[in-house]
Formats: sequence, structure tokens, C-alpha cells
Amino acid sequence: MHPHDVPRPEPARSTRLLRFTWAERSIHHVTALLMLVCLATAGMLYLPTLSTLVGHRELLKTIHVWCGFALPAPIILGLASRAFRADVRRLNRFAPHDWEWLKRGDRRAVRQGRGILPVGKFNAGQKLNAAFTAGAILVMLGTGEVLTFPGPWPDRWRTGATFVHDWLFVVIVLVVVGHLWEAFRDPGALGGMLTGRVDRGWAARHHAGWADAVQRIAARPPHRPSGGPSGGGSGGTATGTSGEGGPEFAKRRPGMS
Repeated sequence: MHPHDVPRPEPARSTRLLRFTWAERSIHHVTALLMLVCLATAGMLYLPTLSTLVGHRELLKTIHVWCGFALPAPIILGLASRAFRADVRRLNRFAPHDWEWLKRGDRRAVRQGRGILPVGKFNAGQKLNAAFTAGAILVMLGTGEVLTFPGPWPDRWRTGATFVHDWLFVVIVLVVVGHLWEAFRDPGALGGMLTGRVDRGWAARHHAGWADAVQRIAARPPHRPSGGPSGGGSGGTATGTSGEGGPEFAKRRPGMS
């Protein structure tokens, strides 16, 4: 495990909270780069104006295919990170406040410096975006495999794969543009993904439940398991970036998996 992947507790007086470890940021950045290259090369291949302007069609196709098949690699390798696995669990769980966040028009309202909803490390919109991205990568991989190696597949499969691949590309472009728009509108969130740290006030306004969980964990005395090295908690749960006792791990609605 990379030494930067081990989150460390923040001093109680610190105004900055550790939100993402080096490993988490690396996974995000590499995945985003591969996705952007895939979208850019797809546009150059499918739009006649760009295709004529850029040329080098075979080279673009090769880059597109290789980057597409490499898309899952950062995520799979990232599962070696305890912090990343904890974030995957958070993104995969909808707590009651997430449903409330989706329903309310004042979901981002702030009262006395705190968000009115106890949002965890990720809000419901971010969880839905992560779910869509994971699903889109899988569908694009499947359809891309049919298009790249068409030999074993019947004509109707190749036709269907082309239709799905092309139209899903359009949807992904729209989602990525929306994601970038939201990111650049919020310097605090953007800075957190670039540097790993966020201002305590920003956390209280946008992710109050997570900020509370981090402060509770930071206030605990250091835990030293008997027979093991100090600070060796499991899964990063005793660190400033976890807060697994927070709202994203609250009791879920009946019937939720």
C-alpha cells in the first residue's frame, strides 16, 4: 500500500479536513483522463468535420480502443486501497437523508453555517453519478468488445451494439459536462479532489453529517490494538477521512440491498 494511502487524523484545531487520500485522487484522475480521451477520440471518429480536420483515423481508433479497455483498470487496482473501498461502500448505500435530498428543492440550504440535511461524504447526486458512470463503463466495454472483435457475433448483435454504443456516448458527454459544470461551480469540492483537503466550514455547509463524523473520530483517544502496531485500525475507520458511523451507513429502508 502506498504510504500516502494511509489517512491520518487531523489535529483538533485544524481548519482543513482530509477528504481524499492520494490513492483515491489518483484513481479519480486516471479514470477521468481515460474517459476524456475516449470521448475526445470518439468525437473525432464519428463527427465528419472533426474526422476530416484531425485525420489519422487508424491512430485515433487505436487510442480509443486501448483507453476504453483500460477504463476499469484504475478502479480494479484501487480496490487495494482501504480508503477507496470505504468510499465505494458509501457510494453504494442510500440513507434516508439521501432520499430527502433528492425530493427537497432547498437541499443545499444552509442554516447557521450548516447544511440543513445531514449529508454524508457524498450527496445523493454524487452517488447517482457514480452508479451511472460504473454502469456506463460496463456497457461501453461490452458493446465496444462486440464492435472491436465483430467476428463471432451475428449481424443483429453488431447492429444493436453500434446503436447502444453511439447513443450512450451522447448521454455520457452530457453527464460529464454536467459533472464538470458542478465541479467548477464549487471551488471547495474541486480543491478537495485536487489537494485532498477541504475547509471545515465548507464541509459543514455541504456535507454536515460527514463533518460531524470526522470531528467525532478526531476527538477519540488514539486506539492501540493489543499485540499490533499503533494506529492500525481496520479499513481506515479510525481516521479523519472515514466516518463510517455517519449517516451514509445509517439504517436503510426496508427492502434495500
